[in-house]
Amino acid sequence: MTPRAADRARYDRATAHLDAPVAIVDLEAFDANADDLVRRAGGKPIRVASKSVRCRALLERVLAKEGFAGVMSFTLAESLWLARSGFEDVLLAYPSADRAGYAELAADPKLASAVTVMIDDPAQLDLLDAARDGGREVVRVCLELDTSLKLLGGRVRVGARRSPLHSPAEVADLARAVARRPGFEVVGIMAYEGHVAGVGDAVAGRPFRSRAVRLMQAAARRELAERRAAVVRAVRAVVPGLEFVNGGGTGSVQHTAAEDAVTEIAAGSGLYVPRLFDNYTSFSGRPAALFAQPVVRRPGVGAVTVLGGGYPASGAAGADRLPVPYLPEGLRYDPQEGAGEVQTPLLGSPADDLLIGDKVWFRHAKAGELCERFDALHLVEGDTVTATVPTYRGEGRTFL
Repeated sequence: MTPRAADRARYDRATAHLDAPVAIVDLEAFDANADDLVRRAGGKPIRVASKSVRCRALLERVLAKEGFAGVMSFTLAESLWLARSGFEDVLLAYPSADRAGYAELAADPKLASAVTVMIDDPAQLDLLDAARDGGREVVRVCLELDTSLKLLGGRVRVGARRSPLHSPAEVADLARAVARRPGFEVVGIMAYEGHVAGVGDAVAGRPFRSRAVRLMQAAARRELAERRAAVVRAVRAVVPGLEFVNGGGTGSVQHTAAEDAVTEIAAGSGLYVPRLFDNYTSFSGRPAALFAQPVVRRPGVGAVTVLGGGYPASGAAGADRLPVPYLPEGLRYDPQEGAGEVQTPLLGSPADDLLIGDKVWFRHAKAGELCERFDALHLVEGDTVTATVPTYRGEGRTFL
């Protein structure tokens, strides 16, 4: 029996009492992935990206481990909810236009001390000030640096379109603007190098593309390490008490941690290890989050149909954004239908051994987005479900 076949047998036994669709997290794999992230971080704390987990119980589990500290959230409403739930260090990773949320933040000492908001433009401060509604708490602010690699005099750009702040002078100027403004305090810098941390460099069957990605990423790491250090020096000249410099992501943990200027690493997808994180030379993790769909039809030889399964991930549309049939091994989509809204045909010889009601296990393309489809995660240890915990959705929270 192959390791994957053994996993399938375990998962089927663990969930035999549960009807599919069902989602699980293999706790042995989850914990092993967490330990590997800590090893790669080389002693620097890891801030957990909540968007890649979307389950309070699992956020609490990983934050209880040595080597993890703080949450990186994705909306202001989520940040406030987590802070009210007892999370004491929440960094909002994206600018917000949530006026009601800002009013709550500025009026509550507990929230204001626990939540740090992200900015890259003075206009965001104007919006926040206008939303205070009398709240006078000092708002903690993090400045975001654009990490993109610019070539040929800026005519070629590699990296996500995030912050407009690219140079040390631009970031330092915004730090001065915040320092001059009552009611705000700069406490951190964030720089997420998604073109390094979130792009696989070993895509199966595409050796030339993979080599090109590795060359690009090596150049990007060198350029960013030098520029990020200069940014930190420039900002510390304005804000000597800067508390943290956050960088990286699952695919770049050890590279980012090697920079002296960086004080903490962000990571989250590496806990679940969805399919988009199979294509890296820098690490290999264990798939920990899966979902199962039930076989409901057997339309012919070498074919079964499962209920639902059309759960595409965000990003540029493409086949890599679809879940992948994982267990039993050897199933594939019908190219004429793909992953369907209500039913999904699957082809391959393993289909002939599947019966009506059997489970087919899938891996989502991205990490936390799986939790937007399920109310609960069943936590598996060995061949037993030892706990069932709500996702954000299961707690009635759909932040985006």
